[in-house]
Amino acid sequence: MYQALQTVHSYWAYLVLLVLTLATFNAIIKTLGKKYFGPPDFRISLFTLIVSHIQLLIGLIIYFVSPYFSAFSEVGMKGVMADSVLRLYLIEHPLTMIIAIILITAGYSKHKKKLASNKKFRTIAIFYALALLLILSRIPWNAWF
Repeated sequence: MYQALQTVHSYWAYLVLLVLTLATFNAIIKTLGKKYFGPPDFRISLFTLIVSHIQLLIGLIIYFVSPYFSAFSEVGMKGVMADSVLRLYLIEHPLTMIIAIILITAGYSKHKKKLASNKKFRTIAIFYALALLLILSRIPWNAWF
């Protein structure tokens, strides 16, 4: 089960990166072009929200069934923080990804309250770009390729 979830989590991450990048650049380009916020833009931002939340759920399940998780009881927090691999998989990656999903959720929620198209796009651009940067910073690249 763990291997299957880990495979799904890895491949789903490509989808998350693709739609998050698309939504971010869509918002940036249309902010600069002063375009109208239409239904396709709403769908792109909503799809990004949904895909990223599914990735978070898969990631949380993996976190608790992972063989790394037992390291907390074996070496303790001090041991986890001393080991760069354990720190990445047990602290840095999950925490950063949760913060990124919070940014995506906040950006999506805030953009719905804006009335002007430019403000909607700007809100999405800022929050989604920050989330994208966080996600890119904590992907375990060496294990991913």
